[in-house]
Amino acid sequence: MIYFDVKALRAALQTRWLGRQVFYQAEVGSTNDELKKQSTATAVPSGALFITDYQTHGRGRFDRRWEAPPGTSLLFSLLLRPNWPGEKNGWLTMIASLAAAGAIQSQTGLAARIKWPNDVVLPIDGHWRKVCGILLEGEMTADGRCRQAVLGIGLNVNIPAASLPAGATPATSLWVASGRQVSRLALLLDVLVRLENLLDAALDGRSPQPAWQNQLMLLGQPVTVTYADGGVQMTGTAVGVDEWGHLLLQMADGRQHTILAADVTLRAV
Repeated sequence: MIYFDVKALRAALQTRWLGRQVFYQAEVGSTNDELKKQSTATAVPSGALFITDYQTHGRGRFDRRWEAPPGTSLLFSLLLRPNWPGEKNGWLTMIASLAAAGAIQSQTGLAARIKWPNDVVLPIDGHWRKVCGILLEGEMTADGRCRQAVLGIGLNVNIPAASLPAGATPATSLWVASGRQVSRLALLLDVLVRLENLLDAALDGRSPQPAWQNQLMLLGQPVTVTYADGGVQMTGTAVGVDEWGHLLLQMADGRQHTILAADVTLRAV
């Protein structure tokens, strides 16, 4: 396994507060779970980073497994304490996907886009392939404010084609898409700088929603919405997202639905 160089990360970090405290283990169950344990046991500052080379129980939305061969990917979580109303937590997912997509394009030249609500995708041979997923887990106060949030990011960096995981959205990696291996360190440094800038703006009251909506690849497209239990499906046109990141689905009869959480796939016209 190629181990992540944490010493080099600390030396090269260009952020002011994000990622300044780093926890690293070569193998863990889940970086989100490990960071939550650290924050419970010790005085961990906002912005703390937990990174690993391999997760045995990595997960995405709806408790789906997130799989990546050891030493091939960026697998990390960040501890955040925005202390804002819980409805703003959707901003954190927007910020993470914007930062990941921007860093991918900067480091590789690949035209990364965002698939609602929390995936970063790349166009490969006329199809969208998932390269990054995001999992946000928040803890709320009694009055509905976000006491603490753990933001987990999994990014397929140097996974060979034969080892790509299966999933509802077919996967790719930066190596497969670009034809060359990519520095995990340089990519992470880029993601963290972008994340910090976007977080600072959001904490100052500036919404990431306009930039995020502009990067969504589903808008204006006919889509199928499937809820987590698989029992309810709707078809319509994805016409936009609201301030908190909920999808606006226009039906054939003109009605509009607000989709809070579901799987959305492109459908044939």
